[in-house]
Amino acid sequence: MTLVEEAPSAGTAGTGFRTVAARAKAWAETDPGHIAFREKDYGIWQEYTWAESWELIELAAHGLLEFGVEVGDRVSIHSEDRPEWVILDLAAVAVRGIAVGFYPTNPMAEVEYLLNDSGACVHMAEDQEQADKVFEMDQAQIPDVRKIIYCEARGFAGFDDSRLIYWDDFLEVGRKHREANPGAVAARMAAAEADDVMTLVYTSGTTGPPKGAMLTNANADFAMGRIIEETDAYPDGKAPNKSDQILTYLPLCHVAERIFSTWTMLSGGPTLNFAESIETVAVNLREVQPTLFFAVPRIWERLHAGVLIRGSDASRFKKFVLSTGMKAATYIGQAKVDNGGKHTAVSRVLHSVFYPLLFRAMLERIGLRHCRRASSGAAPIAPEVLQFFMGLGLDVYELYGMTENSAVATCNYPGRLKLGTVGEPYPGTGLRIDDETGEIQSQHAGVFKGYWNKPEKTAETFTADGWLRTGDVGEWVDGTHVKIVDRMKDIIITSGGKNISPSEIENSLKASPMIKEAMVIGDQRKYLTALIGIELDTVGNWALRRNIPYTTYRDLTEKPEVEQAIQKIVDETNEKFARVEQIKKFRMLPKELDHEDGELTATQKLKRSAMSAQFDELIEEMY
Repeated sequence: MTLVEEAPSAGTAGTGFRTVAARAKAWAETDPGHIAFREKDYGIWQEYTWAESWELIELAAHGLLEFGVEVGDRVSIHSEDRPEWVILDLAAVAVRGIAVGFYPTNPMAEVEYLLNDSGACVHMAEDQEQADKVFEMDQAQIPDVRKIIYCEARGFAGFDDSRLIYWDDFLEVGRKHREANPGAVAARMAAAEADDVMTLVYTSGTTGPPKGAMLTNANADFAMGRIIEETDAYPDGKAPNKSDQILTYLPLCHVAERIFSTWTMLSGGPTLNFAESIETVAVNLREVQPTLFFAVPRIWERLHAGVLIRGSDASRFKKFVLSTGMKAATYIGQAKVDNGGKHTAVSRVLHSVFYPLLFRAMLERIGLRHCRRASSGAAPIAPEVLQFFMGLGLDVYELYGMTENSAVATCNYPGRLKLGTVGEPYPGTGLRIDDETGEIQSQHAGVFKGYWNKPEKTAETFTADGWLRTGDVGEWVDGTHVKIVDRMKDIIITSGGKNISPSEIENSLKASPMIKEAMVIGDQRKYLTALIGIELDTVGNWALRRNIPYTTYRDLTEKPEVEQAIQKIVDETNEKFARVEQIKKFRMLPKELDHEDGELTATQKLKRSAMSAQFDELIEEMY
């Protein structure tokens, strides 16, 4: 694949580059009454039209100007997904500032690091919990922070800090600034350039401190053109439009969620629905019934496990119907896998019988009955999980990208899907696999500008001829599709010199609804072992149905019946792999992994070095 296209050029003279903020303004002018986004407040969905949304964005932008935000200044956001997140993000872009998103789970030490590394001058802390992480530091520790905006008033009555301002008061500041300087925001927008950095997206930090990837206006525009507006990626050939519904629930500081929620809304006009929290996603899915849905593997695994759990609690007759339906779904899924994602004559007949009988109700219960485009990305996923949903009639298209290339790399397309791969390179992009190392490398107009204040790290990320090094090992399948082998740094080399990809084994284990986390160990060892974390809800339900009492997570993992069940899953997984790739021993993790304890990144990826240190005794027991 070679590079054949460049990012769109800037707008006509005097209008500035078409930024995401400019797109929001355009919607407010062309379709002011359409619903831009919705949030649930006291059990009722509250709606914001495009006219109302732009009014709030413009007021926030004027507020930032009143606070002295100059071109290139950083505005940080530490919050769960909510309208204020999107409003402040777009307001920052409107005044040519740089939006910096924090993960809601970032502990105080990481908040301090991110504030100082980015040099944010205005910071939004959603509520008292997030604000406390700032106020635990002396002002001298975060000298650049001049203003702190908070959205939830509860708990702030006793705070006395001149930097604090409530969201509504912040908007009022913006209103007064607009009255005195009515053209100030428009002037900033008119001067916007393609190369302006619009956001810093901090990497997960699996191997060190997070790095702020600089994405520009041109990067975002290119990503929207390839990922969102590429009509071939949609089964019905229609790009996102005003009739679509999106549910946003993953952290908006993650580039994938920004693309599939905010940027999709700004590109085609779908309505963005904010989930109440990550815990209520299942409920909100059923309420919203989104037509476009992106999820990381962990969500697809939870949905998969949920279907199986509900089936185990059904009556005898319903269990029979479900069992028969699942056999049909297995056949349909396999037939579609073998046929590039398309039905065969037999699978189409089976689907026509079982969809009204069972599958439609199952998809309705999941919340994805009306979904016309479902995708998975940000981490590897077990093919068995995707095949399960394909059997129900919901094709989930795996795609691949990374922060540093604006998530633009590869995608599976309707009619030519290859399960187990991340698809084909997007049109107009360059992608190659290094002959010596097997590393996937990309080159296109979505590739980032570099890491914030880290020129050495930036230089290390590019090859001598200017291609982005992804750090992922891949291989071509049939010369068209890419299969991810693993992260280069995660490849295990046994003491016998065998190279093994742990993620493929781990994903196979996690295809079981009983297993939430798995980490394969074996670098410079004689054989492979694994640390396994159970899915508490699934295993707890399984234990109760067998009259196995337990009190805590740890107590449940220590039950011999649970260990035997996990051993069976390990044995079934071993059958899929060569002898040298089989797990000889495993140990159960005594606790659920947590970001704040340092075992997971904010994106829920395992920190392997931290895990090895924390559970060293368990690992050494196996050797």
